Amino acid sequence: MTTGLELVVRAGHPDFLDLPWSEPLEEWRSERLVRMARGISRHVVRFVAYDDRVYALKETEVGAAQREYRLLLALREEGLPVVEPVGVARWRGDGGGPDRATLITRYLDYSLPYHYLLARRGRPGLLDRLLDGGAVLMARLHLEGFYWGDFSLSNALFRRDAGAFTAYLVDAETGERRPSLSDAMRDNDVDVAVENIAGGLMDLQAAGRIEEDLDPVALAAGFRERYRDLWLELTREDEVGADEQWRITQRMERLNALGFDVEELALVRSADGERLRMRPTLVEEGHHSRALASRTGVRVQENQARRLLNDIAAYGAWLEHHEGTPVPDAVAASRWLQNVYEPTIARVPDELRTRREPPELFHEMLRHRDALSREAGHQIGNAEAMDSYVAGVLPGLPEERLLRETDDADDGSA
Repeated sequence: MTTGLELVVRAGHPDFLDLPWSEPLEEWRSERLVRMARGISRHVVRFVAYDDRVYALKETEVGAAQREYRLLLALREEGLPVVEPVGVARWRGDGGGPDRATLITRYLDYSLPYHYLLARRGRPGLLDRLLDGGAVLMARLHLEGFYWGDFSLSNALFRRDAGAFTAYLVDAETGERRPSLSDAMRDNDVDVAVENIAGGLMDLQAAGRIEEDLDPVALAAGFRERYRDLWLELTREDEVGADEQWRITQRMERLNALGFDVEELALVRSADGERLRMRPTLVEEGHHSRALASRTGVRVQENQARRLLNDIAAYGAWLEHHEGTPVPDAVAASRWLQNVYEPTIARVPDELRTRREPPELFHEMLRHRDALSREAGHQIGNAEAMDSYVAGVLPGLPEERLLRETDDADDGSA
């Protein structure tokens, strides 16, 4: 057997040839190594930096690394929230020792481990928002026929999303992709998640990281309820009268409000023609983010998109009032991007922009503007609000684009 390195890397990334692949990952000594905040892993995981990009390296078995790489590629191609797979390295050792394999993924910028977010107590509703994000992620994966098999809050990363959190899949080692999942497989996946969530919260509680009066078992059970309510809304079959077309529209609007689009709807008429059975058959998350992207080219997460679309609508109404004529939505969106969004973000100094993503900065400016306006008794403009936010709030927030292991979560802003 030939001794040496076999490395497959996707285009647009470094070749990683300057790393010490001949040594076990745990023993590496390299100037590229950086310490990043992360969850618990059963494998050795280390991080390397190339300029402003960071990559996660996970050492595992050859077959497992290749399988997980292909699975992450497939999920990402479907537009699901997963980390970006970059490549697989395989080291063929000499002396009959086992081969080593390393899965390479791109570090998810602005991603936050749940233990970082929970590190400071007294943030009302924070854990609920994390569980909501996890339930949405699991439902999205199940709609695509993906069985996770080991969901926990440690196996996901969270990104701020206009007051909520979007969850991303990090570890797909135990995952399985099928054309569809049976109810039994989904129930089993949720059972595993509930057990893992409870265990993880108990560990944090034992370490003094979360409040002693929290009930991890009850909180984990709440995840099951969140998931079941969402799944029912996404997939249930409704029966409506043949003359009740408005109820079909109402169902669609409820799904849109949850952030999902219905691409295909099954309608079956009863034998007497008096009733219709209605069931969504193709459901995809991202209703508001796609709408915003089509109007402005700005690609953001779902709740951020909803917030920005509301601001565009308000700006369009303002234009109509001042110009005395209706303004087409596409025109209002284009002028909002040029005259409102981009100039407002440009007021943030470069050295502070990595504290929050641009759309999250804009959302937090809007929230700050509303508070200033209430205090002043009149409307405060975006420029004044952003200047106030930059001067009084943003400098006190930690760097989050690349969250180092030693970074302190004690910012009080979650």
